[in-house]
Amino acid sequence: MTTAWTPDIATDDPARAVQLTLLWGLDGVALRTVDGGRVPEITEGPLRRRLEEAELAVVALDPGLFEGSAASRAVWLNDLARLDDVAAFARRFDCDLVRVGALGAPGLDAATAAAALREAGARAAALGLRLAVRNELGTAVATGGELAALLAAVDHDAVGADWRPADALASGESPEAGLGAVLGASRVLCVGVRDGGADEGEWFDEEIGAGAVGWDAHLGALAEAGADVPLILDGLPEPARTTGLASATAMIRAARAARRAAERG
Repeated sequence: MTTAWTPDIATDDPARAVQLTLLWGLDGVALRTVDGGRVPEITEGPLRRRLEEAELAVVALDPGLFEGSAASRAVWLNDLARLDDVAAFARRFDCDLVRVGALGAPGLDAATAAAALREAGARAAALGLRLAVRNELGTAVATGGELAALLAAVDHDAVGADWRPADALASGESPEAGLGAVLGASRVLCVGVRDGGADEGEWFDEEIGAGAVGWDAHLGALAEAGADVPLILDGLPEPARTTGLASATAMIRAARAARRAAERG
């Protein structure tokens, strides 16, 4: 399992992002917002040079695609057209994984979202990309069960799961049940890592291992299922720059333990 993080949870300065990635012992980054711009519309040269010099991988891109409703056809077709620019950017960073929304909305026929994402998957495959669809607290696809149902309906090899157990937990689903549903319906392409708990319906972040997700067991289950995928640290308690080291260290240790356990069989 590759360990990475989304740097803009702490900084969108490229130099600082690379410095923290190295300091925390992570393998790479998932790019979202850099120096005030959203990928791929950023000044990429300085960032690419810094990443190459530090030998850090770009494990995923998050350009903000397919976050609206599939009922808004013009919007998601515009996102579909943007995949060409995302693919060109991704090739320059030797990355093929794009994190995207689920195109869901309350009351929307799930088949409509599935059909749109299937079309997006076909376009992504032609461009050499894979799309990781996320479950997200507060949306129509918040749990693993909802994500699994959507991906089963999409049924495209280039479309899989950006599995986020903390969002599932905050939505009232146990991470174990959600993971089982997602693994049964589709491939997990990456895992969004955050920890914490809910207080009167509001999620609050804690350091990895200090919250209610149960990351040791969760990564063990992923490793046992053969899901050797990027683990992307997506949330940190404030102040993020000072709590990140403890969370990154806990994630790395849990990933190593899970791999060793899986290898022992």
